[in-house]
Amino acid sequence: MNPTELIIKKRDGKKLSKEGIHFFTTEYLVGNISEYQMSAMLMAILLKGMDFDETYWLTQEYISSGEVIKFENTNGRFIDKHSTGGVGDKVSIVLAPIAAECGLFVPMISGRGLEHTGGTLDKLESIPGFQTQIPLKRFKELVLQNHFAIIGQSKEIVPADRRIYALRDVTGTVESIPLMTASIMSKKISSGIDGLVIDLKVGEGAFVKDLDTAKKLAESLSKIGAKFGKTVKILFTNMDSPLGSCIGNSLEIIECIEFLKGNYQEDLKEVTFALLAEMLLMGKIVKAKNQAEETIMQTIKSGKALQRFAKFVELQDGNPGIVNDYSILGKAKYALPIIAEKEGYVKDINSKEIGWALIDVGAGRRKISDKIDYTAGLKLSKKVGDYVQKNEVLGELFYNNGKGERVADRIKKSYCIVKSSIIKKGRILGIY
Repeated sequence: MNPTELIIKKRDGKKLSKEGIHFFTTEYLVGNISEYQMSAMLMAILLKGMDFDETYWLTQEYISSGEVIKFENTNGRFIDKHSTGGVGDKVSIVLAPIAAECGLFVPMISGRGLEHTGGTLDKLESIPGFQTQIPLKRFKELVLQNHFAIIGQSKEIVPADRRIYALRDVTGTVESIPLMTASIMSKKISSGIDGLVIDLKVGEGAFVKDLDTAKKLAESLSKIGAKFGKTVKILFTNMDSPLGSCIGNSLEIIECIEFLKGNYQEDLKEVTFALLAEMLLMGKIVKAKNQAEETIMQTIKSGKALQRFAKFVELQDGNPGIVNDYSILGKAKYALPIIAEKEGYVKDINSKEIGWALIDVGAGRRKISDKIDYTAGLKLSKKVGDYVQKNEVLGELFYNNGKGERVADRIKKSYCIVKSSIIKKGRILGIY
């Protein structure tokens, strides 16, 4: 087969064969198809799409490029959660230890930041010593021992997605329903789950901008999951503004620890509890949603979820002392307040603009090889619906390079402040 012919075929909106998808994926992995050719194919897929068969075949290729984990001789339920990515989204890090403490097994294979959004792996790697690249055998041991573990893709599991995922991040091809479907479902199916709950972000700060597109992606995810015999539940959540109060890797780890201590932002609690409720129902831990919230609250209040998180950090070679000493995570050299230029109510905070701005201080990547500054980030003092006085602090920017003032100005402009009061909206937009 000729790679150029296949690119042209998809560019012209024609259906790729199973053999064509197999050829393009496997030849790329062994180096016979170049990065620029794969980039061209990804753009063609973004623009022309794939039908169900093509998406299923691509998911199969991702899965078969590595190993598939099997948890045998256990009576537990293996239920995972996935997010399509958003600004300030640290839900996985607080959700997993709570779900584990409630009795579920959570084998989580996560990704790095994509474009303007942060990645779970990057946040965890801000913990000194923490390892996200560990052998599958050890991963299985950790899941069975502590009921959850979080790792990244490797040469052992979905290596095709690992390479293509990174390429999508820097080629403007993230927002593709078939590519998102194959990426999400291949990682989750390969991790040995029984069921999956998906946090499908919708809004200006997400890759999916509107509910109509979100429903199309949900349908794709659900159908592919069913084809592989997996139960999938999808929640649509609002990502028009950042989630929680912190954006940036080590700052978000601190916010996660505070959450597990019972100190949480209401919007982060709303999304986390809603996803956990679906997981506990799917795993038959509870019979009703009102029971789920009570169970979750008891797990947090007892301190056991925090203890399980500390154990998780220790088992993956991180320093569990961070639970009580945040200085271990390090601190940025500079802190710059974001000052409001007028009074009124916060109508909107442009998540996407903030995400892109923070890349300039090293909180995210522009290209695959970029190193992240784990201490860089933003802590918000004011959220949507809050009243702000002129010269009041909207947030605080943390950074180590010479771009702080420019980034702070860009963040300030991402705030829309109006005279009339704003009704705060919930984060849950619907369930599929």
